[in-house]
Amino acid sequence: MEKLFEDFSLGLFVWQAVLFIALILLLKKFAWKPILDSVNDREEGIKNALESAEKAKRDMENLQADNQKLLKEARAERESMLKEARQMKNKMIEDAKGEAEAQANKMIQQAHDAIETEKKAAMAELKKQVADLSIEIAEKVVRHELASKEKQNALVATMLDDAKIN
Repeated sequence: MEKLFEDFSLGLFVWQAVLFIALILLLKKFAWKPILDSVNDREEGIKNALESAEKAKRDMENLQADNQKLLKEARAERESMLKEARQMKNKMIEDAKGEAEAQANKMIQQAHDAIETEKKAAMAELKKQVADLSIEIAEKVVRHELASKEKQNALVATMLDDAKIN
């Protein structure tokens, strides 16, 4: 340490101190302000970037919430459409069943009517044939009974007795 103080010169120390102070003043005047401004600008830029990132994060959360809401609405609408389609299908099936049943009942009624008409026609034909047959039999019986003159006179007498004269 002694060696350090042996070469010590007060003039050199003063000049070095003056130069150091001048350097500090020059740095303060010309370099310190731009350095602080750039540091402040950088700090402000980082702060803005963090705020923008936070805002983007909130926006993403809002978008995700909106997407979830839209997805729920789409699912609800899909369920509603499926329910409506099922109801329409069931209604169409019921309508088709009702129409088929009405057609079947109409066809059955037409068949019953046709059967009834055929039955009446057959009964009328049968009655006509029975009447014709009865007339034929009666005619044959009457011919046989009235073949002789005596039987004819007896029948006329019986009929006159049965008839009352007013």
